[in-house]
Order: sequence, then C-alpha cells, then structure tokens
Amino acid sequence: MLAQGLTVHTHSHDYPIVISRQTDMAAQITPYIKGNQVLIVTNDTVAPLYLQPLKQDLEQQFTVAVCILPDGEAFKTQDSINQIYDVLMDEHFSRDVTLVALGGGVIGDMTGFAAASFMRGVNFIQIPTTLLAQVDSSVGGKTGINHIKGKNMIGAFWQPQMVLADMATLQTLPKRELSAGMAEVIKYALIMDIDFLSWLEANMAAMMRLDLTLIGEAVKRCCEFKAQVVAEDEREAGRRALLNFGHTFGHVIETHEGYGKWLHGEAVAAGMVQAAKLSQRLGWISIADVQRIERLLLAAELPILPPPIALNTALELMSHDKKVKGGQIRLILLKSLGEALVTDDFSPQLLHSVLTDNSPKLGSGSEYDHAPENGSEHG
Repeated sequence: MLAQGLTVHTHSHDYPIVISRQTDMAAQITPYIKGNQVLIVTNDTVAPLYLQPLKQDLEQQFTVAVCILPDGEAFKTQDSINQIYDVLMDEHFSRDVTLVALGGGVIGDMTGFAAASFMRGVNFIQIPTTLLAQVDSSVGGKTGINHIKGKNMIGAFWQPQMVLADMATLQTLPKRELSAGMAEVIKYALIMDIDFLSWLEANMAAMMRLDLTLIGEAVKRCCEFKAQVVAEDEREAGRRALLNFGHTFGHVIETHEGYGKWLHGEAVAAGMVQAAKLSQRLGWISIADVQRIERLLLAAELPILPPPIALNTALELMSHDKKVKGGQIRLILLKSLGEALVTDDFSPQLLHSVLTDNSPKLGSGSEYDHAPENGSEHG
C-alpha cells in the first residue's frame, strides 16, 4: 500500500493525515517536530510492539523521553495526565517540546489534552495504532479525559501537527478492537453516505479477515468525511455534532458499566441501534432500515443490544451529555440512511420506550450479549 494523504483545514493550522503501511514512523513524523525535545506517550501494551524502533530513530536527532501509561479506558484520568506532566517537568522540557501519541484513542485523547494544557499549549503528533483511533479520535483535535460522572467531560480542542495512520499496526490488533473500530466506520456511512454503507456491506467480511487494502480504503473515506466536517465546524457548534451519532446512548453504557468493560466502539454500536430505533419510531426510517443496520453491526461482530440499565439511571446519565441545552436532551438521529440531524423533537415517551427496549429484531441468543469484560489495544 502506497502512502495516501489528505489535509485537514482548521482555523489554527492545516495538517496532513498520512495513511500508509509498514512505514518508517520516525521519518514520517520528523518534519512536523518543532524544537529538539520529544516526549513519546504510549501504554504498556503498545510499547513492547512499536516504542523502541521509534525512540531509537528519533534519538538520532532529538532529545527523547518516554511516558508509558497503563492500558485501558479506566486510566483515562487526571492521574494519567499528571504522569505526563511529571515526565515533562522532570526532563525540564520547554514550549519547544513535541508530544507524540503512540497508541489508540485513549492515549491520543490524553496526549492531546496534556499538549493543550502544558505551558498553555505545545506541539503534538498522533500515531494511532487502533482502527477506531485511525478513523475517528486522532482527527479533529478533540482531546480530554473521563470523569466518574461522565465520559470526555474534561478536555480541550487542540489540533495535532500531523496524523500518521499505519495500517500495519492493525496486524497486532485483537479482533475485539478491530470490531470496535468498525463501529465508527459504520457510523460515518450511516450519517453521511449511503453508497459507503453498501460498500461496507459488500466488503465487511474481507475487512474482518484483515484485508489491509480494503481497511485502508475505509480509513481514507472516513478521514475524508471527518476532515470535511472539521473544516466546517472545528469546535462542534453545528454540523460536527452529527459525528456523535450513537454516542449519547453509548456513553450511558460506558459510564454505567464502568469505563473499559465495554469498549467505546461496542457501546457506540449498541447506541446506534437505539438511535436508529428512535428514528424509526419517529417515522423517519423503516424497520427494514433498522434491521439492515443490525445486520452490518453483527457482521462486524458487534453487540446490538445495551446491557439492562434502569430508565431513571439512563436519563440521569444522559443529562450530563455535552449536547444538552436548557435541560433538554438533544440526540443525533437518522432522517434517512446516510442523512443525520441533531434534534430534540421527540416525545419523552418515545425515548423511554427505546431505553427500555432490549428486544433484538434479528433473532436471539448470546450474539446479543456484550463482549467480554477485559481487552487491550494490541496482542
């Protein structure tokens, strides 16, 4: 696979997304490193796989330090941010430092937040090593950490200098993490492009067998969609909110179950089905459309049902969502397949009916249960 590139346009600066395979990571990111100080932030799962070659290559030109954090959503906390700050302070790094996020979405979000807040803002680069991070969280500058009462409630918008998505890193990705990334891929099709939805239906089986050429094409399409949206609405004042399709429901699952028990993509998958069911009950899409969504999610080996959550608990967790305005819950719903909107135009009764609906449309059995409790980014 030859390197492919596209550019994200933002108010602060433009930056490239490079999609490649078995690339020389250091050579790709070196032109975007400012100054002579580099801090690589990674986790204890990714580090044994990719840290040493990158560190050794960068050390030929830069002063390099490393911060290795525990792996998992449960560690997306202020304590982890403080560990990053500790290394930066211990190394006497200055505003000339470049932080390099080597890992999945959790590492990318935390590294970006540390970069946004250290000395009021320093350079950072994304090297996403999971599919979910490559198609979504590494692009667009949303950074942050979780709070016990809500996911991603503390953070900042801070754009990277570049994003390097190396498809070869997916070869060490567990199947469960591949599936979690596919949830975000499917999201883009559902909200923006019905032709891409048909393409995914035709190619999902091959991608789940790790056809890196097809996955690379999917990553490129998703990044093109996100780059377009970010250019129009960098700080989520309007259209960018559509990228949260399934997330309001999904964040309820993640917060209720405990961060990390459900992977983000797994929760988003079940959340997208809930959003689709509400869209159907509003008369915007058909039951056949809902079933089509469920079939594609199942083909990606994703859950389509949430865990049991008491209605009052779900509503309380939803009330902390960032899209709530004036106490009114707003949701991303489907006007049709390939077209989404932000709306509060639904009755509480319809929302309640969806939140208490645990009946699958496509049969029954363990395939509707959530995935095992524990998982890591790479194996």
